[in-house]
Amino acid sequence: MSLTLLRTLCRQQQQLLQQRQPASFVSSSAGFAIRLQSTGSGGNSKDQSNDKQSTKERLTVKYSRENVKRNVEGYVFSRFFDYVKNYDKVLEKKFPSAMHVYRVFLVGVRDFFNDMKKLVKITKIVYSHDNDLRCLTRKEIELYYQMPRDMKKVAPVLLISALPFANYVIFPLAYMYPRTLLTSHFWSIQQKVDFAQIDLRNRLVNNRRVFRFMQSKLDILKKNKDPTYEKFSYILGLLGSGLHPTSEEILDIKEVFQRPPFHLNSLGSSHLKYLCRLHDIRAFLLRRFRLSERAYIVHHMDMAIKREGGVHNMPIESLKHACFLRGLNATNLSAESMIDWLQEWVKVSLVVNEDSISLLLHLPILLTYNHTNNWILIH
Repeated sequence: MSLTLLRTLCRQQQQLLQQRQPASFVSSSAGFAIRLQSTGSGGNSKDQSNDKQSTKERLTVKYSRENVKRNVEGYVFSRFFDYVKNYDKVLEKKFPSAMHVYRVFLVGVRDFFNDMKKLVKITKIVYSHDNDLRCLTRKEIELYYQMPRDMKKVAPVLLISALPFANYVIFPLAYMYPRTLLTSHFWSIQQKVDFAQIDLRNRLVNNRRVFRFMQSKLDILKKNKDPTYEKFSYILGLLGSGLHPTSEEILDIKEVFQRPPFHLNSLGSSHLKYLCRLHDIRAFLLRRFRLSERAYIVHHMDMAIKREGGVHNMPIESLKHACFLRGLNATNLSAESMIDWLQEWVKVSLVVNEDSISLLLHLPILLTYNHTNNWILIH
């Protein structure tokens, strides 16, 4: 029994020891946690103090005299830059007429300068091909023909505007008379249409005089017993009765314009004068040369149209310009009507050579003399 009692006491002591060890471990871990917490709270307090100090330093730098001065200057400059950037809108509200004139000349000079650069390139191409225009497109030939005339027309305005304070006078004056002092680069769309009609009307008033010269030479053909007298007399009869010959009928009398009295070198001075006016050529000397140059340019334009696929591939604006250039009022004409008329013109123009160049010069009479749109302009 004594042994049994001793064993029981030993077991109870072991159980008490086992119960005491976790408690001490918990107490030690709790103490360690408390120490950690106390250490962390001390670190947080240091971080908070550092944050306060850094915030104070940032505010000090931000509101320093140099920084504030720099920010104010940047703000003022940005506001001034925005004001200058939108200053044209301010001027347009306060001075709409003056700004309109300014924009007209700004855009016009830019387009004019771009066409001048194109002309230089085109001229180099032509010279490199021995003055052969077949290397150019239709648009390039048109620019090659028109741009030198535009340069002569607008040169006085640009030269005078370069003088001190002269632009305050010449620009408003040119704006008041754009058709006389400016070129199409400075015109609006409506002005281009109106001025094209005015120019064509000034040309068409010479049709009757040229037609009378053609009729007066009919007797010479009869006296010379020209084999084409009957055909030519028939065509003049059609024109006198309000009709037009076809391109085939015109080609049948091509030989008439290859010899006197209709050859270019055989035309009289009065005939040449009105023929120049018909083609908008202002020349007192070298009229035959100017007329032959005009016919040469138009002939190569027609060849370019053929190379580029024909008349039906041309846009509407190009069709109108081509009709006005050749003597037909294209206002209110349909695209089909313009195409049909230009096809007749091109058929004749393509077979013209150096000997029959007079035929191309008289072609506006043969194809447009009785056209309704032309009669509207002159009657």
